[in-house]
Amino acid sequence: MNLIERAKSILLQPKDTWVTIEAESTDAATLYTRYAMILAAIPAVCGFIGMSLIGFGGFGVTIRVPFVSGLVNMVVSYVLSLVGIFVLGLIIDALASTFGGQKNSIQALKVAVYASTAAMLGGVFSLLPALSMLGLLAALYSIYLLYTGLPVLMKNAPDKSVVYTVVVIIAAIVMGVVIGAVSALFLPRGGAMFGGADAPAITMNTPGGKVSIDTAGLEAAGKKMEEAARKMEEAQKSQDPAAIAAAAGDAAKAAAGALGGGQAIAAQSLKAALPEKLAGLPRTGFDVQDGAALGLPTSQASAQYGSDDKQVRLEIVDIGGLGQMAVMAMGMAQGEKEDPTSAEKTWQEGGRTLHQRYEKDGSHAEFKTILKNGLVVSIEGDNMGVKDLRGFMSQVDLNALESLQRKGKS
Repeated sequence: MNLIERAKSILLQPKDTWVTIEAESTDAATLYTRYAMILAAIPAVCGFIGMSLIGFGGFGVTIRVPFVSGLVNMVVSYVLSLVGIFVLGLIIDALASTFGGQKNSIQALKVAVYASTAAMLGGVFSLLPALSMLGLLAALYSIYLLYTGLPVLMKNAPDKSVVYTVVVIIAAIVMGVVIGAVSALFLPRGGAMFGGADAPAITMNTPGGKVSIDTAGLEAAGKKMEEAARKMEEAQKSQDPAAIAAAAGDAAKAAAGALGGGQAIAAQSLKAALPEKLAGLPRTGFDVQDGAALGLPTSQASAQYGSDDKQVRLEIVDIGGLGQMAVMAMGMAQGEKEDPTSAEKTWQEGGRTLHQRYEKDGSHAEFKTILKNGLVVSIEGDNMGVKDLRGFMSQVDLNALESLQRKGKS
């Protein structure tokens, strides 16, 4: 397979090219090393050059992302884009039978890899941030490639191609939001290996343990998304904006729930870890909440501590089953950066990811740790240093928090 010829043919002659791809014998390693890993570097590298070297702005003002941050973001975005393609393949495969298709993990991965061609090549527009909108247009063409590829490789019923495409895109959008949010929390460290795709649950081995994706759950969610898409079509015919929004929301919740895994740990269990005092500072208030965002179960418990001019906030957050995905994503890199006014660092210690940031004038400091079970414990304070915060963190029973278990999906 010639990479340039394949990219050109899938873009210019997608229908004929999908037929050729369907008949090819290949494996995941070949799809990645000879195609995906090469093209995925385009948006990552071009984004780094555009944001950190060229910069963006207007009216004579140019803003550049700091070099080290840009470099780390380049690596993180590259790795997570490859993870995203793999998970997209899992979603396509898991939903196949729901739409009258045939489950086949390699064929599904082919669809995910080659349909992403336009989006990856469109990453070249990131060289000039002002042209990034053209990259979005290229990504939209990838949706068309997905639409034309699904019936050929996954053998779904022709009359269900539109709905199949819609629910896959919704799931992909939710996945993208989750990955983006997770990668923004910390600077990640190393890689991940994927388990067998034929198992009922796909397992990823990560520095923080194993992460499982329940394909049976994805299939069940697919049926819910199909129903939501059907309602969306009916609402569009009736031109009822409220019904359209409700159907789209139901589809997003189904996709998010499938990706999210188990329920979040009860907020009251997190509250039990909030001490009455931190190094003599009394607790002046607390906030405990259980909830959901885009169908993802979440919980959080936070408390404020203060005395005179010192103020500290301690927060414990759980994002349900996605916590283990957070362990995977945040365990992909480590690094540090410093400028005249502040410094920050991310590293691994005892199987946990730690992150600290502080102002050199002592006005503000932050310290975070993500535990092996995916709980994120954050502490920040004014008029103190990061050493003070680490001392405060030592008074939180992290081992007890790490031992908390999530319940399965309800």
